[in-house]
Amino acid sequence: MSETIHNTPRTEDELLAMPEEAYMNPQQLEFFRARLQAMREQVLDDIEQVRTDLRQSSQAADELDRASEEENRQLELRIRGRENRLLKKIDEALYRIETGDYGFCEQTGDPIGLPRLLARPTATLSVEAKERMEATEHLFHE
Repeated sequence: MSETIHNTPRTEDELLAMPEEAYMNPQQLEFFRARLQAMREQVLDDIEQVRTDLRQSSQAADELDRASEEENRQLELRIRGRENRLLKKIDEALYRIETGDYGFCEQTGDPIGLPRLLARPTATLSVEAKERMEATEHLFHE
């Protein structure tokens, strides 16, 4: 395992410079595991900050201040909901790393690709599959 960690790419450029046949090898998986774990910690910190902010909201005497505080509270609750959904996606991606499914499209089984995973480490669909899904959604929503 120490050899795996030692050879893990430290930068996106190092990751992208790896040969195509190295796709989702142990070093690449470790790179994404570390990235996802860092994202997870950040999301947990953000959720805790929202909780703290919600607990510290004051009781404003002025009606306009109360309305403003309520609007802020609703915004913080929406942010918390979004962060919770992201946390679930991160945990699912970490699970896919453990099961060996990470980096492969859940619809086609094709590689998702390093550039897409770097942009969105929680991606479960290849660009092509995502575009097909969005085109289908677009047809049904018009």
